[in-house]
Amino acid sequence: MVTILKKELRYFFGTFNGYLISGAFVVIAALFLWFFDNEYNVFNLGNASLSSFFFLAPWLLLFIVPAMTMRQLAEEKQMGTLDWLFAQAVNKHEIVLGKYFAVLILILFMLSCTLIFVYTTAYFSMGDGIDLGTVFSGYLGLFLLAALFAALGMLVSTLAPNQVVAYVGSIIAGFILYYGFSGLASYNLLGQFDYFMQQIGSEFHYNGFVKGVIDTRDLLYFVLLIALVLWLAYFFILNKKPGASAEK
Repeated sequence: MVTILKKELRYFFGTFNGYLISGAFVVIAALFLWFFDNEYNVFNLGNASLSSFFFLAPWLLLFIVPAMTMRQLAEEKQMGTLDWLFAQAVNKHEIVLGKYFAVLILILFMLSCTLIFVYTTAYFSMGDGIDLGTVFSGYLGLFLLAALFAALGMLVSTLAPNQVVAYVGSIIAGFILYYGFSGLASYNLLGQFDYFMQQIGSEFHYNGFVKGVIDTRDLLYFVLLIALVLWLAYFFILNKKPGASAEK
C-alpha cells in the first residue's frame, strides 16, 4: 500500500496537478467570499463568520474532488495497467486504500490552504474575534464530506470505462447523496418519512458540524458510509477478471 501511496503522491505533488487543484479551490472560494458582490461575501454578513465558506465549499468540492479521483482506477483500465497492478505482490484492498489515502492527503493540503480565510476573518472582526470551536467543527465536517466524495469517486472510478465518465458519474453520485435526499424531502411528499429521507443525505449531517455541534451520530454516519463505499470499490475490483482492462 505504501508503494501505491507514494506513487499517487508523486503524481499530485511531484507535478503541478495537486497544486493546481488546490489553487483552483482556494481562488474560487476567495473570489466569492471577498471580491464578488453577493450574499456570500464576508463583508456583507455583518459579523465575523465563515458560514459563507462552509456553505459554498461543499458545492466546490462536488466538482473538485472528482477531478482528484477520476483517474485513480479508470485511467489504469484505460491504459491497460490494471492487470500489471494485480500481478504485483500487493492485495487489492491495498490498491484501493493506497490511492484513497493519497486523495485524502491532497484534500488535507487543500483545506489547510484555506486557513488563511480564518486569519483574514479574525483580522477584520474589529477585535471581536471568531468562534474557533465552530470553525474547528466546520472544518471537521468539511473534511469528512470531502472524504465521502472521494470514496464515491473511487467507487465510480472502478466502474467507469474512462476518466470522463468517472468524473461526470462522481459529480452525479455526490450531488444525489449530498443534496438529492434533502431536496426531495423539502417537497413534503412522503409525510412522516420526509425526516428519515433527509437523514439519509449527507447535507443533514454536515450541517450539524457547521452549527458547531460534533455529534457522534454524524461522525458514525460519515465513517460507516465511507467504509461501505470503499468496501464496494474493493468488491468490484476483486471481481474484475484479469485481462479485462487490456481488452477494452
